[in-house]
Amino acid sequence: MDARILLVEDDPSIREVTAIGLGSAGFAVTTAVDGVEGLERFRADPFDLILLDIMLPRLDGYEVTRQIRRTSTVPVVMLTARGDTMDVVVGLEAGADDYVRKPFDLPELIARIRAALRRAGTTADDVEELRIGNLVIDVAGRSVTRDGADVPLTRTEFDLLEELVRHAGQVLSRDVLLDRVWGYDYLGDSRLVDVAIQRLRSKVETDSTNPELIQTVRGAGYKAVR
Repeated sequence: MDARILLVEDDPSIREVTAIGLGSAGFAVTTAVDGVEGLERFRADPFDLILLDIMLPRLDGYEVTRQIRRTSTVPVVMLTARGDTMDVVVGLEAGADDYVRKPFDLPELIARIRAALRRAGTTADDVEELRIGNLVIDVAGRSVTRDGADVPLTRTEFDLLEELVRHAGQVLSRDVLLDRVWGYDYLGDSRLVDVAIQRLRSKVETDSTNPELIQTVRGAGYKAVR
């Protein structure tokens, strides 16, 4: 089997079709029907990825993700029927790595899952430190400090910051960032990049409304200052 996936989805038809499709793709799938059961299964068994609906009975996907993040960095991909940017903001802030809109095609979902799993398995070959402004990025330790104080970042936020800083002074388009950070291009939604940049700035910039470290280049993308 490729990986062990916990699918938390309250709609029985979506849950069944998705579980069958993922199983056919080689994944070992465990299902849960609501947020409480999802957390119970997560705590009982090891999983390589959590596939999580946002609108769940008893405990919604946001709170499930927050509780998972207290003890684990396992990749979380959210399923949402809602396309508002604010939903993406809340999901990323809770600790989600990616999101897929319903209705989705199984090949797209599988590609996103495989991309998230690849990112989770990526390790740094060399002990390395990157710097930008008053930030110090410990690549091997996957940690960031500002003036000696820890800056808590999600897995995706760290990967995004590292990619930008490694190419400081170079403009990276949204498509390039989708490909390098999220692991896909044409399947991606460029708004995901914008929201992730917004959340990253809120944590690393002194004033996120007037960013000095990560700049927007209108019509082109984003760049980290040299």
